[in-house]
Amino acid sequence: MAGPVAPPRVSARRRRPGVIALSLALIAAGGAGVAVLLLQVGNRTDVVTVVRDVQVGQVLTEDDLGKASLALDPAIKAVRADNLESVVGKRAAVELKPGSLLAPSQVTKDNLVKAGEQLVPIGLEPKQIPATALVPGQKVQLVHVPAQGSADTGETSGAAPQTVDGRVVKASSAAPGTGIVVVDVATSATDGPTAATWVAAGTLRLVLAAPDGG
Repeated sequence: MAGPVAPPRVSARRRRPGVIALSLALIAAGGAGVAVLLLQVGNRTDVVTVVRDVQVGQVLTEDDLGKASLALDPAIKAVRADNLESVVGKRAAVELKPGSLLAPSQVTKDNLVKAGEQLVPIGLEPKQIPATALVPGQKVQLVHVPAQGSADTGETSGAAPQTVDGRVVKASSAAPGTGIVVVDVATSATDGPTAATWVAAGTLRLVLAAPDGG
C-alpha cells in the first residue's frame, strides 16, 4: 500500500519578485517615517508662553510667562525662550490668554495712553458696534449725535456733526445678557471731557476712521 503523498515543495527561488519588492518598499517607508519623527522631535524650539490672563496695557512680569519646547512651524512668530528677559517689563499690546504663545507684536515698550491724552470708557450696545473687530491701536472718531427732540444746539441739519478723534486702547467682550461692549478710547486731554459728556448724555456714537487716519 502506498504511503501518504507529501505536499509539493515550493522553492524559495519561485517567490515572485513583485512581493519581494513590495516588502522592501514597506521597510523603506517605515524607516523614512521613523526618520521624519526623529527629525520633528529633534527640531524643537524653546519659546515663551502666557500662563496668566494679562490685560491690555499691563506690564508683563516673569510670573505671567512660562516656557515650552515645541516643533514650531517657521511661519509662526514667537518670542524665543532665551529672549524672555527682553519682554519682561514691557506692556501687553493686546489681551493675553493662558496657554498661548507670546508673539513679538503682542508687546510694546510704549504706554498705550500717551502723555497729553485721556482715557474715555464708552459703552456700546450691539447695534452700535461696527462689524469690524475693534483692536488696540484702531483709529476711531467719536461723533456727537444730539438726542431726538432736543433743543437746537447750533448743529443745524446741514452742518457737519461735532467729532473727536480717538484711538482704541481696549475693547471688552460683550457683557452677558445685554451684549454691551466697553471700549476704552484715548483722546487728547482737551477732547476727553467733551467725549465724556457725550457718553453721559447718551449722544455719542463711535465710527471707524479711515486707514490713513484721515
